[in-house]
Amino acid sequence: MGAGKRGVLTAAVTVVCAVTVLAVPGTAFAAPTPPPDPGTTASVTVVTSDVELEAVRKKLDKLYRAAAKATDEYNAAEEKARQQTAQVVRLAKKIVEGREKLADLKDRAGAAAAAQYRGGGLPPEARLVLSDDPQDFLDGAGRVRQEQHATKGLLGEMTRTQRDLEEYAEDAREQMRKLEAGRKVKAAAQKRVERQIEAAEKMEAELEQEEKERLARLERQAAARAQATWLSSGVLDELTSKATAQGREAVAYATAQIGKPYQWGAEGPNTFDCSGLTSQAWLAAGKTIPRTSQMQWQHLKRVDVEDMRPGDLIIYWADASHVGMYVGDGVMVHAPRPGRTVTLAGAGSMPILGVVRPDPAAE
Repeated sequence: MGAGKRGVLTAAVTVVCAVTVLAVPGTAFAAPTPPPDPGTTASVTVVTSDVELEAVRKKLDKLYRAAAKATDEYNAAEEKARQQTAQVVRLAKKIVEGREKLADLKDRAGAAAAAQYRGGGLPPEARLVLSDDPQDFLDGAGRVRQEQHATKGLLGEMTRTQRDLEEYAEDAREQMRKLEAGRKVKAAAQKRVERQIEAAEKMEAELEQEEKERLARLERQAAARAQATWLSSGVLDELTSKATAQGREAVAYATAQIGKPYQWGAEGPNTFDCSGLTSQAWLAAGKTIPRTSQMQWQHLKRVDVEDMRPGDLIIYWADASHVGMYVGDGVMVHAPRPGRTVTLAGAGSMPILGVVRPDPAAE
Protein backbone atom coordinates (compact mmCIF):
# COMPACT_ATOMS: atom_id res chain seq x y z
CA MET A 1 0.00 0.00 0.00
CA GLY A 2 1.39 3.43 -0.97
CA ALA A 3 2.21 6.14 1.52
CA GLY A 4 -0.70 8.28 0.27
CA LYS A 5 -3.28 5.59 0.89
CA ARG A 6 -1.76 4.72 4.26
CA GLY A 7 -2.07 8.35 5.27
CA VAL A 8 -5.71 8.48 4.18
CA LEU A 9 -6.61 5.29 6.05
CA THR A 10 -4.76 6.40 9.17
CA ALA A 11 -6.50 9.77 9.06
CA ALA A 12 -9.88 8.09 8.61
CA VAL A 13 -9.38 5.88 11.64
CA THR A 14 -8.09 8.86 13.66
CA VAL A 15 -11.16 10.93 12.79
CA VAL A 16 -13.52 8.08 13.72
CA CYS A 17 -11.78 7.62 17.05
CA ALA A 18 -11.75 11.35 17.77
CA VAL A 19 -15.43 11.77 16.97
CA THR A 20 -16.48 8.84 19.10
CA VAL A 21 -14.31 9.92 22.04
CA LEU A 22 -15.60 13.52 21.92
CA ALA A 23 -19.21 12.39 21.61
CA VAL A 24 -19.53 11.50 25.28
CA PRO A 25 -23.08 10.30 25.94
CA GLY A 26 -25.06 12.56 28.21
CA THR A 27 -27.77 11.60 30.59
CA ALA A 28 -31.18 11.48 29.00
CA PHE A 29 -34.18 12.85 30.89
CA ALA A 30 -37.87 12.82 30.19
CA ALA A 31 -39.17 16.09 28.87
CA PRO A 32 -41.25 17.97 31.48
CA THR A 33 -44.96 17.76 30.88
CA PRO A 34 -47.63 20.20 31.99
CA PRO A 35 -49.96 19.09 34.74
CA PRO A 36 -52.87 17.12 33.36
CA ASP A 37 -56.28 18.67 33.15
CA PRO A 38 -58.70 17.55 35.83
CA GLY A 39 -60.39 14.33 34.87
CA THR A 40 -57.76 13.36 32.25
CA THR A 41 -55.03 10.73 32.43
CA ALA A 42 -51.41 11.94 32.60
CA SER A 43 -49.25 11.21 29.50
CA VAL A 44 -45.63 10.32 30.31
CA THR A 45 -42.90 10.29 27.64
CA VAL A 46 -40.36 7.54 28.30
CA VAL A 47 -36.83 8.14 27.00
CA THR A 48 -34.43 5.22 26.83
CA SER A 49 -31.22 5.89 28.72
CA ASP A 50 -27.78 5.18 27.27
CA VAL A 51 -27.42 2.39 29.81
CA GLU A 52 -30.53 0.72 28.40
CA LEU A 53 -29.39 1.35 24.85
CA GLU A 54 -26.04 -0.25 25.66
CA ALA A 55 -27.94 -3.36 26.75
CA VAL A 56 -29.85 -3.22 23.46
CA ARG A 57 -26.56 -2.90 21.57
CA LYS A 58 -25.15 -5.99 23.26
CA LYS A 59 -28.35 -7.92 22.60
CA LEU A 60 -28.29 -6.92 18.93
CA ASP A 61 -24.63 -7.87 18.72
CA LYS A 62 -25.46 -11.29 20.14
CA LEU A 63 -28.33 -11.80 17.68
CA TYR A 64 -26.27 -10.78 14.67
CA ARG A 65 -23.36 -12.96 15.77
CA ALA A 66 -25.74 -15.92 16.04
CA ALA A 67 -26.99 -15.08 12.56
CA ALA A 68 -23.39 -14.93 11.30
CA LYS A 69 -22.67 -18.38 12.73
CA ALA A 70 -25.81 -19.80 11.13
CA THR A 71 -24.84 -18.10 7.87
CA ASP A 72 -21.49 -19.90 7.98
CA GLU A 73 -23.33 -23.20 8.45
CA TYR A 74 -25.60 -22.35 5.53
CA ASN A 75 -22.65 -21.42 3.31
CA ALA A 76 -20.79 -24.61 4.26
CA ALA A 77 -23.85 -26.71 3.39
CA GLU A 78 -24.23 -24.82 0.12
CA GLU A 79 -20.58 -25.44 -0.77
CA LYS A 80 -20.86 -29.15 0.02
CA ALA A 81 -24.02 -29.35 -2.07
CA ARG A 82 -22.15 -27.88 -5.04
CA GLN A 83 -19.35 -30.41 -4.67
CA GLN A 84 -21.72 -33.35 -4.22
CA THR A 85 -23.85 -32.29 -7.18
CA ALA A 86 -20.73 -32.11 -9.35
CA GLN A 87 -19.72 -35.58 -8.13
CA VAL A 88 -23.16 -36.99 -8.95
CA VAL A 89 -22.89 -35.50 -12.45
CA ARG A 90 -19.45 -37.07 -12.91
CA LEU A 91 -20.73 -40.45 -11.72
CA ALA A 92 -23.79 -40.24 -13.96
CA LYS A 93 -21.49 -39.58 -16.92
CA LYS A 94 -19.38 -42.61 -15.97
CA ILE A 95 -22.51 -44.77 -15.71
CA VAL A 96 -23.68 -43.73 -19.18
CA GLU A 97 -20.23 -44.37 -20.65
CA GLY A 98 -20.05 -47.71 -18.83
CA ARG A 99 -23.41 -48.83 -20.16
CA GLU A 100 -22.39 -47.93 -23.70
CA LYS A 101 -19.12 -49.83 -23.26
CA LEU A 102 -20.94 -52.86 -21.83
CA ALA A 103 -23.39 -52.90 -24.75
CA ASP A 104 -20.48 -52.79 -27.21
CA LEU A 105 -18.67 -55.59 -25.39
CA LYS A 106 -21.80 -57.73 -25.43
CA ASP A 107 -22.18 -57.19 -29.19
CA ARG A 108 -18.53 -58.09 -29.79
CA ALA A 109 -18.73 -61.15 -27.53
CA GLY A 110 -21.90 -62.31 -29.28
CA ALA A 111 -20.31 -61.93 -32.70
CA ALA A 112 -17.22 -63.83 -31.56
CA ALA A 113 -19.32 -66.64 -30.11
CA ALA A 114 -21.33 -66.92 -33.33
CA ALA A 115 -18.16 -67.06 -35.40
CA GLN A 116 -16.74 -69.80 -33.20
CA TYR A 117 -19.98 -71.73 -33.49
CA ARG A 118 -19.96 -71.53 -37.28
CA GLY A 119 -16.30 -72.49 -37.69
CA GLY A 120 -15.75 -74.73 -34.71
CA GLY A 121 -18.75 -77.04 -34.62
CA LEU A 122 -16.72 -80.17 -35.56
CA PRO A 123 -14.13 -81.75 -33.28
CA PRO A 124 -10.48 -81.13 -34.26
CA GLU A 125 -9.97 -84.76 -35.43
CA ALA A 126 -12.85 -84.54 -37.89
CA ARG A 127 -11.69 -81.21 -39.24
CA LEU A 128 -8.18 -82.65 -39.77
CA VAL A 129 -9.58 -85.61 -41.78
CA LEU A 130 -11.76 -83.34 -43.91
CA SER A 131 -9.02 -80.81 -44.51
CA ASP A 132 -7.20 -81.01 -47.88
CA ASP A 133 -4.19 -79.18 -46.49
CA PRO A 134 -2.88 -79.93 -42.95
CA GLN A 135 -1.27 -76.47 -42.86
CA ASP A 136 -4.67 -74.88 -43.45
CA PHE A 137 -5.98 -76.90 -40.53
CA LEU A 138 -3.14 -75.77 -38.29
CA ASP A 139 -3.63 -72.13 -39.31
CA GLY A 140 -7.34 -72.42 -38.67
CA ALA A 141 -6.79 -74.05 -35.31
CA GLY A 142 -4.49 -71.18 -34.35
CA ARG A 143 -7.12 -68.64 -35.31
CA VAL A 144 -9.72 -70.50 -33.28
CA ARG A 145 -7.47 -70.45 -30.23
CA GLN A 146 -6.90 -66.71 -30.72
CA GLU A 147 -10.64 -66.13 -31.05
CA GLN A 148 -11.26 -68.17 -27.92
CA HIS A 149 -8.69 -66.11 -26.00
CA ALA A 150 -10.20 -62.90 -27.37
CA THR A 151 -13.69 -64.01 -26.36
CA LYS A 152 -12.45 -64.90 -22.89
CA GLY A 153 -10.84 -61.44 -22.69
CA LEU A 154 -14.10 -59.82 -23.78
CA LEU A 155 -16.01 -61.73 -21.11
CA GLY A 156 -13.48 -60.65 -18.48
CA GLU A 157 -13.77 -57.02 -19.56
CA MET A 158 -17.55 -57.28 -19.49
CA THR A 159 -17.37 -58.54 -15.92
CA ARG A 160 -15.08 -55.68 -14.87
CA THR A 161 -17.27 -53.11 -16.61
CA GLN A 162 -20.37 -54.50 -14.91
CA ARG A 163 -18.61 -54.31 -11.53
CA ASP A 164 -17.54 -50.71 -12.22
CA LEU A 165 -21.12 -49.81 -13.11
CA GLU A 166 -22.38 -51.23 -9.83
CA GLU A 167 -19.74 -49.24 -7.90
CA TYR A 168 -20.58 -46.03 -9.77
CA ALA A 169 -24.27 -46.53 -9.04
CA GLU A 170 -23.64 -47.13 -5.33
CA ASP A 171 -21.37 -44.07 -5.14
CA ALA A 172 -24.05 -42.00 -6.85
CA ARG A 173 -26.70 -43.22 -4.39
CA GLU A 174 -24.40 -42.32 -1.47
CA GLN A 175 -23.75 -38.86 -2.88
CA MET A 176 -27.49 -38.35 -3.32
CA ARG A 177 -28.07 -39.37 0.31
CA LYS A 178 -25.43 -36.85 1.41
CA LEU A 179 -26.95 -34.23 -0.85
CA GLU A 180 -30.37 -34.73 0.71
CA ALA A 181 -28.92 -34.57 4.23
CA GLY A 182 -27.06 -31.39 3.26
CA ARG A 183 -30.28 -29.83 2.00
CA LYS A 184 -31.84 -30.39 5.41
CA VAL A 185 -28.82 -28.84 7.16
CA LYS A 186 -28.97 -25.85 4.82
CA ALA A 187 -32.70 -25.39 5.33
CA ALA A 188 -32.31 -25.53 9.12
CA ALA A 189 -29.44 -23.02 9.00
CA GLN A 190 -31.49 -20.72 6.78
CA LYS A 191 -34.34 -20.73 9.29
CA ARG A 192 -31.92 -19.89 12.12
CA VAL A 193 -30.42 -17.02 10.12
CA GLU A 194 -33.81 -15.59 9.26
CA ARG A 195 -35.08 -15.97 12.83
CA GLN A 196 -32.06 -14.20 14.34
CA ILE A 197 -32.12 -11.36 11.81
CA GLU A 198 -35.89 -10.94 12.17
CA ALA A 199 -35.53 -10.64 15.96
CA ALA A 200 -32.73 -8.08 15.61
CA GLU A 201 -34.59 -6.02 13.03
CA LYS A 202 -37.75 -6.05 15.16
CA MET A 203 -35.75 -4.79 18.15
CA GLU A 204 -34.24 -1.98 16.09
CA ALA A 205 -37.59 -1.10 14.53
CA GLU A 206 -39.07 -0.46 17.98
CA LEU A 207 -36.53 2.31 18.63
CA GLU A 208 -37.23 5.95 17.89
CA GLN A 209 -35.04 7.68 15.32
CA GLU A 210 -33.13 9.55 18.04
CA GLU A 211 -32.54 6.29 19.86
CA LYS A 212 -31.27 4.65 16.67
CA GLU A 213 -28.79 7.48 16.23
CA ARG A 214 -27.56 7.13 19.80
CA LEU A 215 -27.36 3.37 19.35
CA ALA A 216 -25.19 3.85 16.26
CA ARG A 217 -23.00 6.20 18.28
CA LEU A 218 -22.63 3.59 21.02
CA GLU A 219 -21.62 1.02 18.39
CA ARG A 220 -18.94 3.36 17.05
CA GLN A 221 -17.69 4.07 20.55
CA ALA A 222 -17.44 0.36 21.41
CA ALA A 223 -15.49 -0.28 18.19
CA ALA A 224 -13.23 2.71 18.81
CA ARG A 225 -12.45 1.57 22.37
CA ALA A 226 -11.57 -1.90 21.15
CA GLN A 227 -9.39 -0.48 18.38
CA ALA A 228 -7.62 1.91 20.80
CA THR A 229 -6.89 -0.97 23.18
CA TRP A 230 -5.54 -3.06 20.31
CA LEU A 231 -3.33 -0.23 19.05
CA SER A 232 -2.05 0.52 22.54
CA SER A 233 -0.57 -3.00 22.65
CA GLY A 234 2.01 -1.79 20.12
CA VAL A 235 1.00 -4.39 17.54
CA LEU A 236 1.46 -1.94 14.65
CA ASP A 237 5.04 -1.32 15.74
CA GLU A 238 5.89 -4.87 14.67
CA LEU A 239 4.09 -4.86 11.33
CA THR A 240 6.67 -4.65 8.55
CA SER A 241 5.46 -7.18 5.95
CA LYS A 242 4.41 -5.84 2.56
CA ALA A 243 1.61 -7.16 0.40
CA THR A 244 2.36 -9.67 -2.34
CA ALA A 245 1.19 -9.03 -5.90
CA GLN A 246 -1.82 -11.28 -5.34
CA GLY A 247 -2.45 -9.67 -1.97
CA ARG A 248 -2.61 -6.23 -3.58
CA GLU A 249 -5.10 -7.54 -6.15
CA ALA A 250 -7.26 -9.04 -3.41
CA VAL A 251 -7.21 -5.80 -1.42
CA ALA A 252 -8.06 -3.79 -4.54
CA TYR A 253 -11.08 -5.99 -5.22
CA ALA A 254 -12.32 -5.93 -1.63
CA THR A 255 -12.00 -2.17 -1.22
CA ALA A 256 -13.72 -1.61 -4.58
CA GLN A 257 -16.84 -3.18 -3.02
CA ILE A 258 -17.08 -0.55 -0.27
CA GLY A 259 -20.64 0.74 -0.01
CA LYS A 260 -22.29 -2.44 -1.29
CA PRO A 261 -24.92 -3.96 1.04
CA TYR A 262 -24.39 -6.96 3.28
CA GLN A 263 -26.56 -9.93 2.33
CA TRP A 264 -26.16 -13.25 4.11
CA GLY A 265 -25.12 -16.07 1.77
CA ALA A 266 -24.11 -13.61 -0.97
CA GLU A 267 -20.86 -13.73 -2.97
CA GLY A 268 -21.37 -10.64 -5.09
CA PRO A 269 -21.26 -8.93 -7.39
CA ASN A 270 -23.82 -6.58 -5.86
CA THR A 271 -24.08 -7.88 -2.28
CA PHE A 272 -21.77 -9.83 0.03
CA ASP A 273 -21.56 -11.53 3.36
CA CYS A 274 -18.24 -11.44 5.22
CA SER A 275 -16.66 -14.60 3.83
CA GLY A 276 -18.28 -14.07 0.44
CA LEU A 277 -16.29 -10.83 0.20
CA THR A 278 -12.96 -12.36 1.21
CA SER A 279 -13.31 -15.52 -0.90
CA GLN A 280 -14.32 -13.54 -3.99
CA ALA A 281 -11.53 -11.01 -3.45
CA TRP A 282 -8.94 -13.77 -3.48
CA LEU A 283 -10.64 -15.50 -6.41
CA ALA A 284 -10.29 -12.22 -8.33
CA ALA A 285 -6.59 -12.34 -7.44
CA GLY A 286 -6.33 -15.84 -8.94
CA LYS A 287 -6.48 -17.86 -5.72
CA THR A 288 -9.34 -20.16 -4.70
CA ILE A 289 -9.85 -20.29 -0.92
CA PRO A 290 -12.53 -21.91 1.26
CA ARG A 291 -15.96 -20.26 1.19
CA THR A 292 -16.71 -19.76 4.89
CA SER A 293 -14.85 -17.94 7.65
CA GLN A 294 -14.67 -21.14 9.71
CA MET A 295 -13.20 -23.12 6.81
CA GLN A 296 -10.80 -20.28 6.07
CA TRP A 297 -9.65 -20.47 9.69
CA GLN A 298 -9.34 -24.25 9.56
CA HIS A 299 -7.60 -24.68 6.21
CA LEU A 300 -5.47 -21.61 5.50
CA LYS A 301 -2.02 -21.08 6.96
CA ARG A 302 -2.08 -19.27 10.29
CA VAL A 303 0.32 -16.41 10.94
CA ASP A 304 0.99 -14.25 13.99
CA VAL A 305 -0.88 -10.97 14.16
CA GLU A 306 2.50 -9.24 14.40
CA ASP A 307 3.44 -10.74 11.01
CA MET A 308 0.27 -10.05 9.04
CA ARG A 309 0.40 -8.23 5.74
CA PRO A 310 -2.25 -6.66 3.47
CA GLY A 311 -4.40 -9.36 1.94
CA ASP A 312 -4.26 -11.60 5.01
CA LEU A 313 -7.60 -12.52 6.57
CA ILE A 314 -8.42 -11.61 10.16
CA ILE A 315 -10.74 -14.13 11.81
CA TYR A 316 -12.95 -12.78 14.61
CA TRP A 317 -14.70 -14.23 17.64
CA ALA A 318 -13.99 -17.57 19.30
CA ASP A 319 -16.29 -19.43 16.90
CA ALA A 320 -14.61 -17.92 13.79
CA SER A 321 -17.97 -16.52 12.70
CA HIS A 322 -16.63 -13.34 11.09
CA VAL A 323 -13.77 -12.43 8.80
CA GLY A 324 -12.26 -9.26 7.38
CA MET A 325 -9.29 -8.53 5.10
CA TYR A 326 -6.34 -6.55 6.40
CA VAL A 327 -5.53 -3.61 4.13
CA GLY A 328 -2.73 -1.99 6.13
CA ASP A 329 -2.22 0.74 8.75
CA GLY A 330 -4.29 -1.13 11.33
CA VAL A 331 -7.37 -1.13 9.07
CA MET A 332 -9.41 -3.94 7.58
CA VAL A 333 -12.27 -4.10 5.07
CA HIS A 334 -15.31 -6.27 5.77
CA ALA A 335 -19.02 -6.83 5.23
CA PRO A 336 -20.26 -6.27 8.82
CA ARG A 337 -23.83 -7.51 9.18
CA PRO A 338 -27.40 -7.12 7.87
CA GLY A 339 -28.36 -3.48 7.53
CA ARG A 340 -24.75 -2.41 6.95
CA THR A 341 -22.53 -2.04 3.89
CA VAL A 342 -19.00 -3.14 3.04
CA THR A 343 -16.74 -0.72 4.87
CA LEU A 344 -13.32 -0.02 6.37
CA ALA A 345 -12.94 -0.53 10.11
CA GLY A 346 -10.24 -0.82 12.72
CA ALA A 347 -8.62 -4.24 12.54
CA GLY A 348 -8.86 -4.51 16.31
CA SER A 349 -12.45 -3.29 16.62
CA MET A 350 -13.64 -6.84 17.37
CA PRO A 351 -12.05 -9.72 19.30
CA ILE A 352 -9.42 -11.29 17.02
CA LEU A 353 -9.22 -15.07 16.99
CA GLY A 354 -6.27 -15.15 14.62
CA VAL A 355 -4.90 -14.36 11.18
CA VAL A 356 -4.66 -16.65 8.14
CA ARG A 357 -2.74 -16.25 4.89
CA PRO A 358 -4.20 -17.35 1.53
CA ASP A 359 -0.85 -17.07 -0.34
CA PRO A 360 1.85 -18.44 2.00
CA ALA A 361 3.96 -19.63 -0.94
CA ALA A 362 4.48 -16.05 -2.16
CA GLU A 363 6.94 -15.17 0.59
